[in-house]
Amino acid sequence: MARAPDDDDDVDLGISLETVATVVDHARAVQVTEETDPAQLSEDENSEAALLQENPDDLTEDSLREFIDGLNEDEQAALIALAWVGRGDFGSEEWEEALRLAAERNENGGAGDYLLGMDMVGDLLSEGVAAFGLSLEEIER
Repeated sequence: MARAPDDDDDVDLGISLETVATVVDHARAVQVTEETDPAQLSEDENSEAALLQENPDDLTEDSLREFIDGLNEDEQAALIALAWVGRGDFGSEEWEEALRLAAERNENGGAGDYLLGMDMVGDLLSEGVAAFGLSLEEIER
């Protein structure tokens, strides 16, 4: 797997994997909640969709936007750059450039709106992390 320039063994993404995992989980939960047919909820009260509906205020798009916008500028830029890497706009070897452009893109804020405007942003972020040979699966939540 390709590594970012000036790298020893660890990649400094500028954001913790725990924070990325939180955003990924929340984004996926919001997507599932938005796509859930109300009829499915009554079919199986233990389904993922039904369980997510139990606390809908905890997993809303607005709460995710607020969480992202509450991160510092470097973390916001890192999330945007990871989404771009996950989408294939940049490779992991172009990380510094992606991060620089993400910071420029985010100079006026709005990272939450921008990221939530991307289809499947949770998957893009997960793929972005995977491009560096890292996994969110083992991150404790």
